Amino acid sequence: MNPAERLRADYNGTHLTTGPHPMALLRKTLEPQNIWRACDLPQAKAGDTIRIAGNVICRQRPGTAKGFVFISLEDETGISNAIVAPKLFEELRLVITQESFLMIEGRLQNSEGSIVIKAQRIERLAHENFAGSSSYDFH
Repeated sequence: MNPAERLRADYNGTHLTTGPHPMALLRKTLEPQNIWRACDLPQAKAGDTIRIAGNVICRQRPGTAKGFVFISLEDETGISNAIVAPKLFEELRLVITQESFLMIEGRLQNSEGSIVIKAQRIERLAHENFAGSSSYDFH
């Protein structure tokens, strides 16, 4: 099996992999798009517009958040977090709720070491039909 087939077999059989993370297999194709890894986000400046990408592991839309949605993406180095305004969520509801891999572009906010991307653009991340971790969604 090639690496992508092995990855799919791992996730289909055990819902995890001991091999490389799906994003590790995609990283070279993402380099021209300047997509940041989770481990590199502390080096970015607050207010910078950056892109993050990964396997969606959590979507939250708490009733107390006035319609804001919180998304956690996992890549080969860790977890990055994004916040989506209600208007953008309504525009991209299907992409946000149905896709297992996303690319999110937005402004970096860093408050006392808590790094969040305030989403301005969200799109499906092309991923060769990779399997990934299931998302835990709370609404």
